[in-house]
Amino acid sequence: MRDERLFPLFRPINAITGIGPKLKPLFEHLVGGETVWDMLLHLPERWLDRRPVAKFSDAITDELATIRGIVSQVKLPFNDRSPAQVELTDGEDRIKLVYFRADKKWLQNQFPVDQERIVSGRVEAFRGERQITHPDYVIDPKSGQTPPLVEPVYRLTAGLTNKRVHAAILAAHDMIPDAPPEWIDQNLITGRDWPSFKTALAMMHKPQAYDEAAFRRASDRLAYDEALARELSFARARASRMSEHAAQIPPAPEALNTLVKALPYRPTQAQIRATKDITGDLDQSHPMHRMLQGDVGSGKTLVGAFAAVQVATGGYQTAFMAPTEVLARQQHETLDQLLTPHGFNVAALTGRDKGKKREGTLLGLSDGSIDIVAGTHALFQEQVKFRKLGLVIVDEQHRFGVADRLRLRGKGKAPHMLVMSATPIPRTLAQTIHGDLNVSILDEKPVGRLPIDTRAIPAERIDKVITAIGRALKRGERAFWVCPRVDSDEADGSSAVSRAASLAKQLDIEVAIVYGRLKADEKDQALEQFRTGERKLLVATTVIEVGVDVPEATIMVIERAEGFGLAQLHQLRGRVGRGNKESFCLLLYRSPLTETARERLDTLRKTEDGFEIAEADFRLRGSGDVLGRRQSGAVDYRILELPEQADLIDIARKDAEYAIQTSSDITAERADALALLSQLLSPDFRFGD
Repeated sequence: MRDERLFPLFRPINAITGIGPKLKPLFEHLVGGETVWDMLLHLPERWLDRRPVAKFSDAITDELATIRGIVSQVKLPFNDRSPAQVELTDGEDRIKLVYFRADKKWLQNQFPVDQERIVSGRVEAFRGERQITHPDYVIDPKSGQTPPLVEPVYRLTAGLTNKRVHAAILAAHDMIPDAPPEWIDQNLITGRDWPSFKTALAMMHKPQAYDEAAFRRASDRLAYDEALARELSFARARASRMSEHAAQIPPAPEALNTLVKALPYRPTQAQIRATKDITGDLDQSHPMHRMLQGDVGSGKTLVGAFAAVQVATGGYQTAFMAPTEVLARQQHETLDQLLTPHGFNVAALTGRDKGKKREGTLLGLSDGSIDIVAGTHALFQEQVKFRKLGLVIVDEQHRFGVADRLRLRGKGKAPHMLVMSATPIPRTLAQTIHGDLNVSILDEKPVGRLPIDTRAIPAERIDKVITAIGRALKRGERAFWVCPRVDSDEADGSSAVSRAASLAKQLDIEVAIVYGRLKADEKDQALEQFRTGERKLLVATTVIEVGVDVPEATIMVIERAEGFGLAQLHQLRGRVGRGNKESFCLLLYRSPLTETARERLDTLRKTEDGFEIAEADFRLRGSGDVLGRRQSGAVDYRILELPEQADLIDIARKDAEYAIQTSSDITAERADALALLSQLLSPDFRFGD
């Protein structure tokens, strides 16, 4: 049950004065929620300084100014193309107010000559004179009103103005209950000069003065509230796992050494470090919960295989779960080649397996004769039973929901969990974003991998690119061609459907095509045709950015590359360069390029380091796209800004760990306050449950 002190904040959004049936869906869309609290969490993006200037000469061109003067003249327009001009004076200087297509009667009523008016807007210079075009505020001083000294500016959506949003948020602010008990350590509040929770919200939404330092302190205070709530949730989850009893699986050095000696290459130092992390985790009596984060081609599957060997040697089973049929089959093939020669029984289980083959696999899992299974969602179907499931490995973990992972984990008694991701994020934010996961990073590529020659090519040279691809296909190589959309009416033919047709005609070959709207079996069939070499050219949308491993593929063409994000371009490039031949990534772009697009393409040409690229992508796009809004596996902060406020997370983590570990010793007041905070900013957690 939610604490009754929070009831007013969780009333529906239309409980706010001024929000009726028509505005309710607009506000819900804008703030991403349905409650008064969601409205209050819609914080300003910036603030406008509308403090009045003493005289007109103090108004600065290209900045906001609030002035007070006498209407000296009103010039009405001769036609619709001419603007109306209102002249104000303060006795020494003059400033014009300019209106286009304004109603003449309204102008005369609004600006009676010789009457005083307060006006606020941006001052411009035009033909040597200063003017304000369409002022934001025009007020008769006799009304007793004035423009706000400081005006918050909010992100908007169609149908809502800033004034309307601000008015609604002020009404929501009036619904905040009495100040809650303080949940932040008093030493931190004093040291940072932070306001109280309720005061911080007031400073953001209805500031009394323009003070950038005060805005930052209020923002930091609220960001820390959110960080502390999240870290309490993570600390609680860690404590819960530590109390679970898992199979303690000892290291298997002999089995691992035998496997390593049989490899045609040496593992990288990063793979060795990650394996040591996992080996230590598996040897604990509580479940492992680790993230293995590695760039494309960094060898995550081999590290997973090492873990599976330790688990199988200890008498337990491993389940590899992949998001697609093709990736699951590829994993099975890799694991089969690596491990079957050493006596381990490796199987596959996907939706494609039917009849006796499926029955045999199900029997092998239930009687324990199968050590390792690679599969899709089919693995957590009800009829799948494991004899002793000790380890769950989830590949491309952001493609699965939490419920999916829990369902597979439920097939055993607190099995160890390893999740793998090929989506690098800035190193400095890895622990921040993955929250309650321990993180191992693979930041090296296996020895012998050739660099990918990346080139940016203007679209006008597309015929030369097609000719070069034709030559490569005749040499037995294979190529990807990625398009930005499935189909369109654009004349350049850059959609997957039209490009596949034109390439098939120009090169006189059969072309495989893959895009999101295809049925799963059609998609798998096209990918299989490409993988086996039946079709040597694959035209696709970005659905192939992960999970397609074809060593014979040496060319990746990305059409309209200027429209893709940097991280996505890097993921697509990672589909080639997996064999022993020189590989190319050709970025076809349309001119002219924006500065941001040019920087993206230049960055990709200069480096293959996924973490360096992630840093650049983060710098260019910010945390919204990189960390949460487009990755279901990442923590999506509503208040806290990354990386600027990342230091607050480290402080919150230590505070949360202390609170959880000493929960029986902290005061009842602090426990009550933390419970309130958790319900407010992390509803999935209840302190002391």
